[in-house]
Amino acid sequence: MSKSPPVPTQNQSPYPIQEPPHDQPPKDNETVAAMKQIAAQKKRWAPSSTEIGIGAAVGVGSAAVVAALLYWRGNRRDGQ
Repeated sequence: MSKSPPVPTQNQSPYPIQEPPHDQPPKDNETVAAMKQIAAQKKRWAPSSTEIGIGAAVGVGSAAVVAALLYWRGNRRDGQ
């Protein structure tokens, strides 16, 4: 004797208890080769030290320009 009450057949869950197996479609060799090539190209690219240096120089230069514009007092005639 089980502890759960009997469930009528009309009251069964519409969702299956176990998920059916998924059939994987076969991949053709061209698709696999193209995906491997794309993955290799993405993995291969990395910024060089020259690019990093140029980016840092541009960042520091733009920060200096912004600071100069914020603190520039202009051509005041009263001397303050």
